[in-house]
Amino acid sequence: MNLNAVQDSFKKTVTGSVRLHPEGVDRYQVFTPFHFDDGDHFVIVLKKANGGGWALTDEGHTYMHMSYHTKISSLAHGTRNTLIESALEKYGAEENGGQILARIDDFENAGNIFYNYIQCLVKITDVTYLTRERVASMFLEDFRQFIGENLPEKRVKYDYHDESHDPKGKYRVDCRINGMPRPVHVYAINNDNKCRDTTISILNFQKWDVPFRALGIFEDQEKINRKVLARFTDVCDRQFSSLAENREKIADHLHEQINGGR
Repeated sequence: MNLNAVQDSFKKTVTGSVRLHPEGVDRYQVFTPFHFDDGDHFVIVLKKANGGGWALTDEGHTYMHMSYHTKISSLAHGTRNTLIESALEKYGAEENGGQILARIDDFENAGNIFYNYIQCLVKITDVTYLTRERVASMFLEDFRQFIGENLPEKRVKYDYHDESHDPKGKYRVDCRINGMPRPVHVYAINNDNKCRDTTISILNFQKWDVPFRALGIFEDQEKINRKVLARFTDVCDRQFSSLAENREKIADHLHEQINGGR
């Protein structure tokens, strides 16, 4: 590899301030002006890849930095994962063990590969800075996708309300699982207001003497006000602190319920 030629290609395609600094055998730190919103610079290394050839890699730094703002487990499923996978595919990169890689098989095209790699890192980090409204929407999308992956469609009713006791639909259930003597009312909870509304909904179903079991699935229970959470806990039959970190446990619980659980 001609280091000067690669550096010149990077500079010509991206910016003149790119610099390659050797760090050991077949390893170069790539210094660029690109950084995260908090001022930390992207970590980019050009090194020999496993199996031969060369690759650009962040050595896991991008996901590590994103973990300061969001739980990494939430990036592995649902809409966030879809956005990340789309960025990887669009810009010709891949994820391997938490590292974001772009292989360089043709050094004559190294500048374009480097440019696309930078674009990929930017798009992936943008997932962390979505608006609060979009994040709320994404959690509900993740919740519904999870339910759809784990339960038969005929057993599920989304946005359910009891037409006899609540004809105007004031007390809605995010997902009702049917087919048991005591259906399961599943609530997706992502903030204090939703937790309060869910508590009220559960209390009303109890007042109506409707047979059901309440299940609460939080986006992140640690973000819920302690008093709000305490009142919810008093009325809910079962709850999970996070969808992202409890997917397997929640799936097992749901399967137990539809297969005769009480």
